[in-house]
Amino acid sequence: MKVAENPVPRSAHRYSRSKKIMISVVVPDYNEEAIIEQNLNRLSSYLDTLRDRYRWEMIIVDDGSQDQSGLIADRFASIRKNVQVYHHFANMQLGRSLQTAFQHCQGDYVVTMDLDLSYSPDHIERLLEKIIATQAQIVIASPYMKGGRVSNVPWKRRLLSKCANKFLSLSYKGNIHTITGMVRAYERKFIRSLNLKATDMECNAEILYKAQLLRAKVIEVPAHLDLGLLNTAGKKRQSSMRTLRGIGGSLMAGFIFRPFMYFIVPGIILLLISIYIIVWIFINTMTIYPETLATSPYFDDQFSNAVAAVYKARPHAFFVGGSTLLAALQLLSLGILSLQSKRYFEELFHFSTTLYKQQLETLSGAGRKPVTRDLRKRNDTRRRKPLL
Repeated sequence: MKVAENPVPRSAHRYSRSKKIMISVVVPDYNEEAIIEQNLNRLSSYLDTLRDRYRWEMIIVDDGSQDQSGLIADRFASIRKNVQVYHHFANMQLGRSLQTAFQHCQGDYVVTMDLDLSYSPDHIERLLEKIIATQAQIVIASPYMKGGRVSNVPWKRRLLSKCANKFLSLSYKGNIHTITGMVRAYERKFIRSLNLKATDMECNAEILYKAQLLRAKVIEVPAHLDLGLLNTAGKKRQSSMRTLRGIGGSLMAGFIFRPFMYFIVPGIILLLISIYIIVWIFINTMTIYPETLATSPYFDDQFSNAVAAVYKARPHAFFVGGSTLLAALQLLSLGILSLQSKRYFEELFHFSTTLYKQQLETLSGAGRKPVTRDLRKRNDTRRRKPLL
């Protein structure tokens, strides 16, 4: 048997095949029958144009859809080896869908996309270029930063989104304009190291909050949010209940970021109001004090009569001043307690994150995947066999 001269080691072949960066594109899906096939084809075609620089896989998570979305996704994946579909047996919300996807991503970087393609597929390349060039852990597609745009979005949804993101950006320690957006690029090792708990839309804010605790590098790129394609398909996705849930989630996320904004700031405002009223009462009391008749030779008796005269003329001032003072003291007390609890949480989070990373490293070294809640429960998630 002849042996080739100067054979190339197998490891060299593996290296040559793996020179390209591997990316994982995550696409959550829930009742998107009207648009899923067209948009998956569009997304796949765009990713094929990046093959000269990136290897890619697509992770689709069907979150208990009640229409034919899951079957269409399976049919789409059946003819593409680099597309995987995972199914939740019930609707478990966006946060759990992302967690399921993150568990199965194999790429060096993870890009999360909305199936409605309200952010066009070319945002993927911009996000990847930025995260690779800056070595950031998270890059956000931001329509609200300088250079970003919003098109064909109903004014009510646009107003609520801008207000929510403005509020959260004030809470976030950093110059980030879009907190609630899902279209992002992540460093896979980093996003896998986060022990995420949020199950609904507030998961996006939770990721940034925990990234902030870990001093991760988070930056934005200008983006174009356009619902024109969705409007053309005639599909309405934003219900009133979903909008209200989004507002509630934003308020809760803001509380997690900076609890003092809910307690200490209102407490200080009420304290200033109460001090103003108390000073006004004192000045008016001292003004009429010399004219007040004393029923005894003691100072406090004459002063009490002066206070009684002011109360008789302005009883509401005493009521408002006393009420705001009590409310201010209660809010300030709650603010101090919340700050203390937040510091305890941050310490526990750093400790648990360290343990979680060690567990992942141990399991990775042993060639095993971490067992999570989704994968332990058979009735939570599964990968359907592709339909031929």
